[in-house]
Amino acid sequence: MELTHLDENDKPKMVDVTEKQNTTRVATASGVIQVSSDAYVAVITNSAKKGPVLQTAVVAAIMGAKKTSELIPMCHPLLLTSIKTDIEELPDLPGFKLFVTAKLSGQTGVEMEALTGVSIGLLTIYDMLKAIDKSMIISNIQLEEKKGGKSGDFIRQ
Repeated sequence: MELTHLDENDKPKMVDVTEKQNTTRVATASGVIQVSSDAYVAVITNSAKKGPVLQTAVVAAIMGAKKTSELIPMCHPLLLTSIKTDIEELPDLPGFKLFVTAKLSGQTGVEMEALTGVSIGLLTIYDMLKAIDKSMIISNIQLEEKKGGKSGDFIRQ
């Protein structure tokens, strides 16, 4: 398999998407943060000292998706047309599962934007709860599905 981020001399490059067609592209990623019971209660009762944890994580996830090209070297700056988030409460873990869906009409996919949004959102939860629980575990950051583009659709089974 040929790596698209290397040129003919094996030097790093940004992929040239000039000739690609504009198509609607959508990607959803998710990730989980496991927290202590005390931290979970602080989030659910909105009593964390740093403020509303989940609302702040949503804003951070959106900001992270928008800034992906500034954080990941070979990512193109993209004009995202939509970023949606959802947070699932996992009381039995305890913890939270964050979903980020990024969308655009363009020449390259939005998987990295969705994945970056999830990562930044979960890191924000960690930051806001670390005074209560330093043992939190962030895990399972993964692409759930993508639609559009030359490589076709993907749905995690």
